[in-house]
Amino acid sequence: MGVLPGPKAEAPPGPRGSAPGAGPRGAARKAAPAAPRAGTPPAAERADGARRRLGRLTAARALFGLLLLGSTLYVLRARGLSAAEPPVAVLLLAAGTVLALSAAYGAALAAGRPGRLLAPLQLVLDTPLVTAVVAVTGGLESPFVFLYLVVILTSSLLLDRRGTFLVAGLCCLQAAAVGAGWVAEAAFGGGEAANPAPAPFPLMRLSILWGACLVVAALGGVLAAQSEKTRGELRRMQEHLQRVERLAAVGELAAGLAHELKNPLAGLTGAIELLRDELRYDPERAPLLSIVLREADRLGTLVGHFLLYARPPAGRPEPVEAAAALRETLELFTRQDRLKGRIRVRLTAPEGLWIAIDPGHLQQVLWNLLTNAAEAIEGEGEIAIVLSAPRERRVCLEIRDTGSGIAPEHLPAIFDPFFSTKPSGTGLGLSIVQRILEPYGCRLDVESTPGRGSTFRLVFRRIAPPTTP
Repeated sequence: MGVLPGPKAEAPPGPRGSAPGAGPRGAARKAAPAAPRAGTPPAAERADGARRRLGRLTAARALFGLLLLGSTLYVLRARGLSAAEPPVAVLLLAAGTVLALSAAYGAALAAGRPGRLLAPLQLVLDTPLVTAVVAVTGGLESPFVFLYLVVILTSSLLLDRRGTFLVAGLCCLQAAAVGAGWVAEAAFGGGEAANPAPAPFPLMRLSILWGACLVVAALGGVLAAQSEKTRGELRRMQEHLQRVERLAAVGELAAGLAHELKNPLAGLTGAIELLRDELRYDPERAPLLSIVLREADRLGTLVGHFLLYARPPAGRPEPVEAAAALRETLELFTRQDRLKGRIRVRLTAPEGLWIAIDPGHLQQVLWNLLTNAAEAIEGEGEIAIVLSAPRERRVCLEIRDTGSGIAPEHLPAIFDPFFSTKPSGTGLGLSIVQRILEPYGCRLDVESTPGRGSTFRLVFRRIAPPTTP
């Protein structure tokens, strides 16, 4: 995609990450393999984060098993108890089970095959282990009752909300079994130790524990969602800063290269035109001269893109009412014949959101991204433009299409200069758009699902409406 000189331009820019003239997205050619990048697709990053959390959970579980085993052996020796006595046997069995499961989970993580069921499996199996420990250490008066809440809180970090409440429900049911004395009776085989406490007391404790479990499940889910959102925002900001630094470094190189090529190219083109005018017409040589001039013009266009990428024209920021600017651009964009009857354009834009930007620059960026979205749609589809203010000092503009999407392995590289998947693309399009937006402190992000479409998100700084004199 390249930056158009304005809505009247005839040659549309290419699709995502390509220069003008690039073919439809999904063409066969790929750019040369790029160096490893700091950016990681969100799905891969979430998977890595889940593996790290599973590893920490496994280590914490193993540590708890060692502490439980050590304390049980200490009490066994200090009080001269027998390992065959029911309370001691249950604690030793629970500690051994915890250590064995921790070793199995650790082996699965080390082998790189955690699987989607490993996290829920760990947490579901943790609940009966906690119940066994609680039952033989005082029932609902046990100092280990808090472990139910720990299991639920851990679930909120590893599972979705439904899974968290499922684990909380299991904890509540097993706590009720402990309060009723069923677990103690099963462990001790009846007798005095299995007699439950007076009814009102465990009922009150049980009610408090149930309430705590449900509150922790609800709050843990909210906090986990907020934490995930914050991590995603930090990741996007980090990738944006790294991308800006990369573009600035390559921009200096591109500027020098473009200036070195521009003058010799102009001289070459002028000389060929003079030769064509002065030489006698030769039907065999004339097509060759036309080819040379056409390719020279194409090279001149490429050099112009280099210069535009290296040093975008300075703009004059002024207050712009975003909704009005969008309507003005869409009024021109939707009149194109290639859109009529094929692509629906839907605008959702509340009034009163002001940003500071050169109106010409904003129109160029919008035109490019809208053209990209249209070219990504094969057959019929929809482009949705949504303007919002998610935070007090930010204005968010999303351009969503129902096109073919971008392959996950290409997402980290689409803003890099000279990266293209198009047979005739130069890979300067989105790099140029990014360079135009830099002076305004605007962040450009993208999310895409192959086969479902892409969303380009621009985040502007919000300003107060101008005061009329």
